[in-house]
Amino acid sequence: MTKKVFFSLSVFILLTSGTLFSQQVVPQVFIAYVNTTEILDMIPDKVQATKDLIALSDNYKKELELMQNEYNKKYSDYITYQASLAENIKLRRMQELTELENKMEQFMELAQQDIESQEKAMLKPLKEKIINAIKAVGIERNFTVIYDLANPGIAFVSPDAVDANPFVKEKLGIR
Repeated sequence: MTKKVFFSLSVFILLTSGTLFSQQVVPQVFIAYVNTTEILDMIPDKVQATKDLIALSDNYKKELELMQNEYNKKYSDYITYQASLAENIKLRRMQELTELENKMEQFMELAQQDIESQEKAMLKPLKEKIINAIKAVGIERNFTVIYDLANPGIAFVSPDAVDANPFVKEKLGIR
């Protein structure tokens, strides 16, 4: 009889532990996506940064035009008076023209580098602001993952995924 009780008790324990194990809660996964490029373009500070970069670029263009005008004048003078100049003077003027060309090329490279570094400096705090807003939305809305559609590594977004752009825009105060 003890064997029957022991066997019944063992079966009961196995059945109850199996049902308890099978009822274990599997965490639900919530996936959302954003498009940081779209959000960045809507931030008012980005508009001002773009205006500042355009103004900087225009300043560089004006300076380059001055250099180009100086070069054109010297080149024109050289061509006009070339026949009447002594050989040493011709060589010196050709050297001046070559130096001006090199200066313009260096100027263009430095201008491009400066514009790029200014752009990075202006956009970095805006991008950090977006990242912080995305993290806050992820925590508040209990998302497991938020993908960025601006990232070219994402090949597929499920139609069931939640668009978190409105939440991030709300967090940033963008309409």
